[in-house]
Amino acid sequence: MATIVVSPFDVANFPAGGGHFWVYMQYVQGLSRLGCEVYWLEQFRPGKDPDRDSCAMTTFFEHMERFGLAGRVLLYTLSDKEDGAIEYVGVNRHEAEAVLRRADLVLNFHYAIDPRLLACARRTALVDIDPGLTQLWISTGQLRVPPHDVYFTIGETVGTAAAPFPDCGLEWVHIHPPVCLELWPYVHDPRCVVFSTIAGWWSGKWVKVIEGGKEVCSDNNKRVSFLQYATLPEMTGQPLELALLLADGDVEDRRLLERHRWRVADAREVASSPARYQAYIQGSRGEWSCAKPFFVGLQNAWVSDRTVCYLASGKPVVVQHTGINSDYERQCRAAREIAVAYFDASEVLSRILSEALS
Repeated sequence: MATIVVSPFDVANFPAGGGHFWVYMQYVQGLSRLGCEVYWLEQFRPGKDPDRDSCAMTTFFEHMERFGLAGRVLLYTLSDKEDGAIEYVGVNRHEAEAVLRRADLVLNFHYAIDPRLLACARRTALVDIDPGLTQLWISTGQLRVPPHDVYFTIGETVGTAAAPFPDCGLEWVHIHPPVCLELWPYVHDPRCVVFSTIAGWWSGKWVKVIEGGKEVCSDNNKRVSFLQYATLPEMTGQPLELALLLADGDVEDRRLLERHRWRVADAREVASSPARYQAYIQGSRGEWSCAKPFFVGLQNAWVSDRTVCYLASGKPVVVQHTGINSDYERQCRAAREIAVAYFDASEVLSRILSEALS
């Protein structure tokens, strides 16, 4: 039985991010179902409010226990002092380092992880879930990635001639984002009427690129993409809903969306936990969404982890009119079949293990 350490990013510090949690838990559950002994390794960044930090940690460990990871969490902090000491939470250093030494593989999503945490493992693999952007960040020096044995990416054009961005001199292995089909069952209910999606309004923020020898900042948030389709609900009788993480100052944006007949839900409510995130997706008729501007421009050829959850639940995914309502049940079955054929965690993770451990 292989011992795998999965190293996510920013889950413990984001307790209300049910969707963000599922990104990494799909890998963990898929590996566990393949018979691996899986550990969770993550950096916690203390804030200015100790009570808030305590609440975040409590929620995080509750989620870990619910998903069978009690006693298998290596949560750590990095000291601000010169030595940058690694201090573990709830487990002593000797126990944590023993796990890392016997790990067959560290599957790492934390691009800028401290190299000391990779040094002991037999094999290490980076998983790129921001295809195109990751390569831009590396090539421009915005991101320093420690050496890994294998480099995986969910972007199908990464490292190919079709990519308008560099491969950074690395050999990229292409994978699909996995979904644990046992945990995301087919749910068909023709009474569901709303096509939905879940997004941060300002998710993506700014991207720095070099143009003509000068550094240029380009807007890459979901707000830009969604506003291009602001009038869409007025063109269809199908209810469309955006579950958004809006800021306090986004009142006018919300009014604009609602004026054009968008339903606007609060992502803090519908995705505040892994269970609520799943319930929201499975209570939708399907997904309607758009990509961040840079992902379109970079032509990275990826499918989001959120979209894969819709597909596994038997919810058709719409990026333009495809006549879905003309035979809704058939489209629901097709959505599930796509998830089974291309995103089944057992298949995706089997390939990852084969590539990373060979």
